[in-house]
Amino acid sequence: MQQFGKVIHTAFFPGSKRAILARAALLIAVIAMLDWATPRDVPFRLLYLLPMVLVGGVLEPWQIAIVALSCTFLAEVFDDLVWRLHIGVYRDLLYFGAYCGTGMFVREVNRNRKIALEHLGEIARQNEARREAEEQLRILIESSPAAILTADGSGAVLMANEAAYRMLNVAAGEMPGRTIHRYLPSLRNVYRLGGSQQFFRTVMQARAQREDGETFLADICFSTYRTEAGLRLAVMVLDASEQFRSHEVAGLHQLLSASRIAIGAFSHEIRNICGAIEAVHQNLAHDQSLAGNRDFEALGNLIVALERIASVDLRQTTSRSTEIDLDALLDELKIVIAPMLEEKDISLEWRVDSGLPLVWADRPSLMQVFLNLITNSIRAMATRDDGVLSIAAGVREDQVVIEFIDKGGGVAHPENLFQPFQNGASSSGLGLYLSRAFLRSFSGDIRYQPAPGGACFVVSLSIAAGQPV
Repeated sequence: MQQFGKVIHTAFFPGSKRAILARAALLIAVIAMLDWATPRDVPFRLLYLLPMVLVGGVLEPWQIAIVALSCTFLAEVFDDLVWRLHIGVYRDLLYFGAYCGTGMFVREVNRNRKIALEHLGEIARQNEARREAEEQLRILIESSPAAILTADGSGAVLMANEAAYRMLNVAAGEMPGRTIHRYLPSLRNVYRLGGSQQFFRTVMQARAQREDGETFLADICFSTYRTEAGLRLAVMVLDASEQFRSHEVAGLHQLLSASRIAIGAFSHEIRNICGAIEAVHQNLAHDQSLAGNRDFEALGNLIVALERIASVDLRQTTSRSTEIDLDALLDELKIVIAPMLEEKDISLEWRVDSGLPLVWADRPSLMQVFLNLITNSIRAMATRDDGVLSIAAGVREDQVVIEFIDKGGGVAHPENLFQPFQNGASSSGLGLYLSRAFLRSFSGDIRYQPAPGGACFVVSLSIAAGQPV
């Protein structure tokens, strides 16, 4: 039917609708004139089917019926048969049915052809869109810095991108068919649970292995799905070894820095105590009754030893300060503290100016300072129902100032802040002491100022050289 419609459309319907109707009208007129001018025994009535084929492709059904009625009238007028009611009516109905049926048939064939062409065009567009999407997906996978692999239900690798070959040190083209457990042993547990209807979409950090046996720490994102061929596994792998090493080195540096400062605080307190004991020892030395007393001499030697221990140089090593993007650091801080504040039902007011300049600081130490101040505020507001923590940041003169304001009732003895081992304190006081020491190590500082119903700690940071103020 579609091929027949194509033939009809090519043969009879070239040009516009107006041109087709003009040709049909001319053809009807020619047939009528031939029927009138020729002998009566020559049948021209069948020729009216040709103009009906033309109008059937461009007119509506009621218009086709009018043309068919006109052709019926012309065929009857120039017919040599005598018209009688009981015979002429049936003959005219036969003419009309033939003409109108032909037009309707051609119209339906033409309409179906148009629908088929539209469907074919839509299928072609969808195929083209699918081809483009597949091409983009292929480029994305091949250009991804992360290793991407797919495996079947037995763990055999089906596909691996270029990054996977580089990360796992496998020769190009040799990955398909090998078991994925050889490189990612932790995925064995996923296949043990593969018989269930549960699908996995998760991330984990686990040990991975290269082709030469070298192990490394990997962040593994994987998901399972089912196809007609069975269970499938899609895996994305990132080498986290360098990040892990950097994190551990930064943690060690932070621990050593805090330890030096803490031991320095202990040494300071020991020196104070030794000074007091030495003063008492010197006073007792004037008592002649203690002359030659070995216990008294041992006490003097003990004081000297303690002073020597307390005087050990515990100054920090070379600073690791760099230019820090404070906007990014504060965004990370907001992510970290959000669950803590939500758990304690504390509201957060965030008033940070956009476009803060780069500051000079040690990133891990600065984050530790911020977390210490926020932890203190959360502890102070733990028993309150209307806890609010406000964090504001902006540029003042030649510094970036970050304020931490809480509604925790304030500090009873602000003169004792930033001093370790305070008498009567609920904790050691090392948190603020270390925070100030960290900040001063990269030319920053921290100070306390009272706030209505609470406390405000102001952190000042130096703007990196060359940054607009």
